[in-house]
Amino acid sequence: MVYTRKDVSTLTRAERQRFVRALLEVKRRGEYDEFVRMHIEYFVPDGEDGLRVAHMTPSFLPWHRQFLLELERALQRVDASVTVPYWDWTKDRRATSVPWTADLLGGNGRSSDHQVTTGPFAYKEGNWTLRYNVTDTRFLTRDLGRRRAPIQLPTKSDLEWALKDPVYDATPWDSTSSKGFRNKLEGWGPGRGSASWRNHNRVHRWVGGVMVGGASVNDPVFWLLHAFVDLQWSRWQRRHRTTRYLPAQPPAESNPQHGRIIARHQKLPPWDVTPDQLEDLSHIYRYG
Repeated sequence: MVYTRKDVSTLTRAERQRFVRALLEVKRRGEYDEFVRMHIEYFVPDGEDGLRVAHMTPSFLPWHRQFLLELERALQRVDASVTVPYWDWTKDRRATSVPWTADLLGGNGRSSDHQVTTGPFAYKEGNWTLRYNVTDTRFLTRDLGRRRAPIQLPTKSDLEWALKDPVYDATPWDSTSSKGFRNKLEGWGPGRGSASWRNHNRVHRWVGGVMVGGASVNDPVFWLLHAFVDLQWSRWQRRHRTTRYLPAQPPAESNPQHGRIIARHQKLPPWDVTPDQLEDLSHIYRYG
């Protein structure tokens, strides 16, 4: 049976409660921390050696699509009615709007150390201690909008800039690719500072705290962000129906990206699934 991922702003009070309770139970069981550990492991920058599957690479979108599915399955083992909602950051743009409410994800971090002190994921509640992190911080942190160097969330026109590109990805298949939907949505731009953070990347920076870096899964908003990113991939597919994931074939041995990226029919670690198999999941879920 096909289920629906909803806009988080449309969730009923009961749906919010069930989503939060399921997340807390997955955390209590120790499963959630494995998702954090996995994302840290597979967050390989293109400046390092080795295979890249999660970021700065064509498989950014299918890898996170499968990652979302795995979390959703864990939630549904707790409560079969729960799905991952998406956060439309082009619409809900204030630090006090959904999903930053006390009954959902809690609010901003305090100014002194960015510790989140409200909502069910606040450290003081005793249910959300960070066990895997890139620092020794044990509590959830946020700096919504970045107080000292403010930035704005991406707009509808920012998304449209990515969506109108008819090519999925392009050489050199990394963070420097100037053409292709994937990198325009993932958001690696030229230069330094806030101007180089676009779409997905800019949202991570806007949230701040643990959302900056490989341990970003420690903030539950990670899933709402990536559900919206996944929705954009679905919208792009509907707009450009004759296009497919690229590259279709692995780069030649003489290519610097040989052995570093995943082609359409290659397996996506750590799962036994290919980008080709993840291009259409309409038999599993849809977006409301």
